[in-house]
Amino acid sequence: MLKDQKVIELLQQQVNAEFYSAYLYLDFANWLEVEGLTGFANWFKIQAKEELAHGHLFMDYLHAHGIYVNLQPIAKPEQTVLMNVEVILNGALKHEQHVTELIHKIYKAALDASDFRTTEMLNWFVKEQLEEEVNAQELIDKYNLVKKCGTGVYKLDKELGKREWEEPDFKIVD
Repeated sequence: MLKDQKVIELLQQQVNAEFYSAYLYLDFANWLEVEGLTGFANWFKIQAKEELAHGHLFMDYLHAHGIYVNLQPIAKPEQTVLMNVEVILNGALKHEQHVTELIHKIYKAALDASDFRTTEMLNWFVKEQLEEEVNAQELIDKYNLVKKCGTGVYKLDKELGKREWEEPDFKIVD
């Protein structure tokens, strides 16, 4: 049973953090769509769906323990007049690194509370965050590589447009 109040509070906060991540990525997609970079926009729309799914997984975990999820307002993403593809890609990587820190904070609190069920559940998220950071860095690396030629960004945009949504292969309760 999930009893440690600090762990419960951090899990509750993570629900909001995941939904904020989705909101942030939708904002990035919004800007990219208007700029005609529909492939980049697609990539971030799918990223937003992943973040929503992560939020739902945290909710499912809390529900499995009979805990009501106290939904909080989702903050508006910061707007920047300097928005461009590089700013967005670097912002996504920085944000994923921040989310990794949040997951690690919950993991440590769960370990400190000897809450092994929560640490077991969080193992999936620890691995997922590594994947998220690697994907964000690879996208930056590809962008930097192809921006050197005039048609490179266009080609990368088309490649990103082919990305498809995949449901997480993880459930709290079968």
